[in-house]
Amino acid sequence: MFGISPLGWVHTLGSLPAIPLAIYMFARHGRIVPRSVPGALYFVSMLIGATTVFLVAHEPISYGIGAVTILLLLAGYGIGHIPQLGRAGIYAETVLLTLTAFLLMVPSVSETLRRVPDGHPLVTDPKSPLLLGALAGLLVMLVVGLTAQIVHLRGQGRRATGPSPGRLTTK
Repeated sequence: MFGISPLGWVHTLGSLPAIPLAIYMFARHGRIVPRSVPGALYFVSMLIGATTVFLVAHEPISYGIGAVTILLLLAGYGIGHIPQLGRAGIYAETVLLTLTAFLLMVPSVSETLRRVPDGHPLVTDPKSPLLLGALAGLLVMLVVGLTAQIVHLRGQGRRATGPSPGRLTTK
């Protein structure tokens, strides 16, 4: 079915939970929250997907995406344990983990369009306007999403610390 091997199904079904988990955390918290139950499940699911890609990939770019995803995932989950970074650590954590979600979605969208419907996929050419448009849409979502996350984090930081020194308040 869909030309996927049994190991390919392990890869696909292992990484699939990361998508709704990321959507849930983005909607609820505005970012992926690593020190939470959904965050832990996201980590496991992403690790399954990123490590098994080396066993199922047919294109060299897939190995690169898998390796970069693993590095970003480990850095994103590890950076929060460096207290010296302070608020900068939260920004870095947010950017790193958002990039992992983007790197999950690029091959997910590409593979879905190239395999569905079974036997008559929507896209047969890697340069298809539909595929390129979908990937461009993901890139726009990444840029807009990261910008919104940074603005939101800055707003949280200002509320937590109060007004800047020297700034007049109306209260």
